[in-house]
Amino acid sequence: MSIPNARKKEVRPIHPGEMLREDFLPDYSMTVTALAQALGVSRQTVNELLRERRSVSPEMALRLSRLFGNSAEFWLNAQRAVDLWDAAQAIGAEIKRIKPLAVS
Repeated sequence: MSIPNARKKEVRPIHPGEMLREDFLPDYSMTVTALAQALGVSRQTVNELLRERRSVSPEMALRLSRLFGNSAEFWLNAQRAVDLWDAAQAIGAEIKRIKPLAVS
């Protein structure tokens, strides 16, 4: 059994790229180039993530978790929250037309 969450989230969750840009890079005094090198990916890949034009993939989540000492789930959960919010905004009206099933 689950507890329904009836409250609608009004504000888009924080994108993992924003977290990196605003919190992690300044705290570690890292540049985009330094982050890309540390992760073993291209500067373009990091730049797209920081500009919120790229999602955190499971592979990137593993790289970020290793580098910053947190979990891959942290990064994936942040991305999942953004993805769900974006989807709800895009097809929310269509979803509302679906009638929930009732147990008989």
